[in-house]
Amino acid sequence: MGTSLMRFWKLTLASAAALGAVALAGHYAASLSFGGGASAAAPPAMPPMPAPIAPVVKMTLPIYLDYPARVESIRNISLQARVSGYIEAQPAADGADVKAGDLLYQIDPRDLQAALDQAKAQAERDEAALEYAKANFSRGEELVKNGYVAKDTYDQRASAMRQAEAALAMDRAAIRAAELNLGYAEIRAPFAGRLGRNQAAKGALVGPASGALNTLVQLDPIYVTFNPSESELAEIEQARAAGKVVAEITVPDSGQTSYKGELTFLDNAVDKATGTIAARVTVANRDFALLPGQYVRVRLHIKDEPDVLMAPQAALGSSQLGKYLYVVGADNKAEMRLVTLGPEDGALVNVVKGLAEGDKIIVGNLQKIGPGSPVQPMSVKAQSGS
Repeated sequence: MGTSLMRFWKLTLASAAALGAVALAGHYAASLSFGGGASAAAPPAMPPMPAPIAPVVKMTLPIYLDYPARVESIRNISLQARVSGYIEAQPAADGADVKAGDLLYQIDPRDLQAALDQAKAQAERDEAALEYAKANFSRGEELVKNGYVAKDTYDQRASAMRQAEAALAMDRAAIRAAELNLGYAEIRAPFAGRLGRNQAAKGALVGPASGALNTLVQLDPIYVTFNPSESELAEIEQARAAGKVVAEITVPDSGQTSYKGELTFLDNAVDKATGTIAARVTVANRDFALLPGQYVRVRLHIKDEPDVLMAPQAALGSSQLGKYLYVVGADNKAEMRLVTLGPEDGALVNVVKGLAEGDKIIVGNLQKIGPGSPVQPMSVKAQSGS
């Protein structure tokens, strides 16, 4: 009885073990069919990002040097009275633009005209005296030969004639001085320019010691002065040796209004305190828009650099390694290029190092791509420089 029961339990345990093995095998197979199959499937590929591209621009690049500058007048004079008198009129108003020769102030000329008339009358009297002295001397020449006139009397007649001649010469000089003084009653513009504020009202008594009546400033042409550093002096001198150095003058905060000029002056010494040298551009200012003391910017064109590679500034990125661009690489994948930049020209910038002439620069969707990202190039019109 005990032996039979023992055999029963052994058979039962064996059957259970066999059934458990079958169930475990089925469970493992099920696990492979659900979990293992999902891990073996490849992830879906990312679609290429549309990437607007622009070609590298090869061009001749003008090289400029830029400076802050100030406008200065070529001539700035004080108008003063050279004769005494009362201001009779001021035909040109304060701040008026005048031409050379325009009447600016009229001093009462009556006293000066009277002085001229007096000088002329004196000359006429002395001229009559000279005629008599000459006639008397001529008669004395014949009489002294015959012994009818003493030698001393003859010498007196000669002296009287020469004194009359000298008196007439003095009268004529006095006439010229009186004419000059009468001319000084009219104060005229010595050159074209703009008047300042009047300092002598009509009716005021003025004279050589009364101070300036007004100021007159020449505005066309006009100077623009600036101070390049001594390190840039060699480039400027080379440009001057090659020909005329053209300058562009820009007025800030005026819609970028610009004027053309020419470099006409470099000082003969470098300032030891600042390491700069004084330079000057002469600018045509026909509309009198530039005024002395005004702040402007000067751009000197010193040379043209041929066959330089240019890229759109909008395509530039910046990282800890420096400036970079994305270009379309092999298999249409984005390739990062670290670049060294040169001068700018409008919307373009010179790439000194990092680009080749045939590269295709990615200019759009830059935030959505990275190195190695697949891209779909889309051509856009290349931008040109200024």
